[in-house]
Amino acid sequence: MRFVVAGLALLPGSVAAQSMLDRPPNVSADWVANSGTVQFNFLHRFTRSAAPERKVSNFPTFVLGIGLPQRSMIGFAYATNSTLTPRYPNEWEFFIRHALVSELEGGPIDLGGQVGYNLASDGVDGEVSVAKHAGPFRLVAVTRVIANPYTAGKTQLVAGGGATLKLSRLVALGGDYVTITNKQPGKGEKGAWSAGLHLAIPNTPHTLSLQATNTNTSTLQGLSRGEDRIRYGFEFTIPLTLARYLRSRAAGSEPSDAAAQPEPASAVPAAKEVRPPPQPARDSTPTAPPPPPDSATAAPPAPAAAPISAPVKPAAPKTVRVVMKGITYLPKRIEILVGTILVWRNDDPLAHTVTAADKSFDSGLIQGGAVWRR
Repeated sequence: MRFVVAGLALLPGSVAAQSMLDRPPNVSADWVANSGTVQFNFLHRFTRSAAPERKVSNFPTFVLGIGLPQRSMIGFAYATNSTLTPRYPNEWEFFIRHALVSELEGGPIDLGGQVGYNLASDGVDGEVSVAKHAGPFRLVAVTRVIANPYTAGKTQLVAGGGATLKLSRLVALGGDYVTITNKQPGKGEKGAWSAGLHLAIPNTPHTLSLQATNTNTSTLQGLSRGEDRIRYGFEFTIPLTLARYLRSRAAGSEPSDAAAQPEPASAVPAAKEVRPPPQPARDSTPTAPPPPPDSATAAPPAPAAAPISAPVKPAAPKTVRVVMKGITYLPKRIEILVGTILVWRNDDPLAHTVTAADKSFDSGLIQGGAVWRR
C-alpha cells in the first residue's frame, strides 16, 4: 500500500515560510516564502530628537514577496523615509531570491542568495548567505556586493554574520553585525549592528520582533550601513497562504491539510516466494558397505542431530518524519510501504491536523510543539 501526504501550498518545492525566530533583524539568511504564499513584512523603526522637542521620526519599510516553485521568491521593499541618498527619501528595492540548499529538506546547511536593484542608489546589489542550526542556535554568515551610492559604477563589499538563540518554541533572541570593507572616505559609514527579541504569536502564523539597531531600512543598502544614532522599532510578519482561498479539488489541487490517500490493494507488490537453495547432487557410484562393527566393543550409533535454524528477527519498521512549519508540510509529498511509521511534528505556533482521504483515521488537532505518530 502506498500513502500520499499532501501539504497546504499549491505549488511544489517550497521551504519554511519567513519566521523571525529563525533570523536576526539585519541578516535575513535569504528566506523565501512558501510556493503560493504572499509574505508581507512591516518594519517600523523610529528615533527621538533631543529635548525640548523630543520629536519622534518614523522610518517604515514594507516588504512584499510571493513564493515561487523551486524555493524562489520575487518581491520588493519600499521605505518611505530613507537616508541613503540626499533628496531621495523614498527607497525602492526590487529583488529575486533563491534558496539553493535547505536544511529542512535534508541539506547540510541553508544556502541562499539574492539579486536586486535599488532605485535610490541606482545600482544592482547582491547577497549570498550560509546558515546552520547547532542545537538551539542558528548561525548565519553573509557577504554582499552593493552599489556605491556616492560614486557611479563603483561597488562596495560587505561581510558579517549573526545568530539566533531559541529560548522556547515561541521566543528567541537574535543579533548580528556587518561592515563595509571598503568604506567611502568622509561619509561616516559605520559597522551595522542589531539586536532583537523575537516572539511567535500563539495560534497564528505571525511573528513579532522588538529591535534596536543603528541601521535605517531593510533593503540590502540600508542593512549594510550603520549610523551614530540608535533606532528602536519592531517587525511584524504576515504570511497569506493562497491555497487556503484558491484551492479547488476539482482542478486537482491538494487538500488544505495533510491528507493520507490509500492506494488500491493492487498497488501492493506481491511477496516473493522464498525457496531453499538447491542441494548438491550425490555421487551415484556404489561403494562397499562398511564392515560390521565388533559387537563386543562397538558403541551404539548416536542419534542424528536435528538441524537447528536460527530465529529470524523481523525487520524494524522504517520511520519517516514530516515537519509542519510555516503553514506547510515538509516534505509535501511522500510515498511509503506498509509497516512504515509516520511521525508528524508541528513546529508552527498554530494547530494542524492529519486526516485520511477515506476518513479511516484522523489525528485531531496537533498543537504547536506536539508530535503525532501512525
